[in-house]
Amino acid sequence: MPPSTRASDFADLAPVAEAPSRGGSRRVLRADVLRRTSGRIGLAFVALALGMAVLGPSLAPHDPFAITGESLVAPSAAHPMGTDALGRDVFSAVLYGARTSLLAAGAVGVIALVCGMIVGMVAGYRGGWMDDALMRATELFQVIPRFFFAIIAIAVFGPGLDRVILTLGLTSWPILARVVRGEVIAIRDLDFVRAAEAMGAPASHIVRYQLLPSVMPTVIVALGLLVGQVLLLEATLGFLGLGDPGAISWGMMAAQGQGFLRVAWWLALFPGLAITITVLGVNLLADAFSSARAAS
Repeated sequence: MPPSTRASDFADLAPVAEAPSRGGSRRVLRADVLRRTSGRIGLAFVALALGMAVLGPSLAPHDPFAITGESLVAPSAAHPMGTDALGRDVFSAVLYGARTSLLAAGAVGVIALVCGMIVGMVAGYRGGWMDDALMRATELFQVIPRFFFAIIAIAVFGPGLDRVILTLGLTSWPILARVVRGEVIAIRDLDFVRAAEAMGAPASHIVRYQLLPSVMPTVIVALGLLVGQVLLLEATLGFLGLGDPGAISWGMMAAQGQGFLRVAWWLALFPGLAITITVLGVNLLADAFSSARAAS
């Protein structure tokens, strides 16, 4: 009788039964993204937003909640983006708001990615009744209007960034689940996957070395578009006063500037510009990645 087989015995099968030239194709794909104008612009915008979120507290000249001057002062050397109705520095608030908005979008993206990858992988690879059951559950979540569901949840449980993240995260994963399932179904019968199965590789090995690397490029594109949508949803909730009242966000700042559009245009302009640049950057980067992958 042959000796028993352990999952660790298949670690050396990864270079044999996986898709060919994966490392080289990744480098070519990244280079192709950066060669595109949309990719470079998108990367610059995203890097700017991330820099504001990470370095905002260090770069901000004032406490965003502190009164530092007269009210409704136009942009000047002392206040590059002016002051609000209470005399608080708008530039400092925009820098601090980047952390809140990007934290919400990033956390929602992580929740949606984890849930979508698990559901999509299991449904696509296992098939049968498990696929049917998971897809029916996915459809149930997919028909829930995220924005109105978030409003109802916040109205019931109270405003807060954690509730916004949890609500949007638990209603955003169906799109990624369907994308992952479709990709897995398309590649599960290819030669390199069947070769691993013929050699007796366990399902965990196949998912890690064959399926996961093959579906990730498409998932990254879908995730980028999803993060852009979440940024807009979070800003809309903040605009309606349903965000975290203890944290500054771009949507909240835009809402506060709405009543002063005729006398203080800068109050709504700069947070709105920050939202636009960040969403545009994420979408341009995702579009460049999609075009580069299609051309490779």
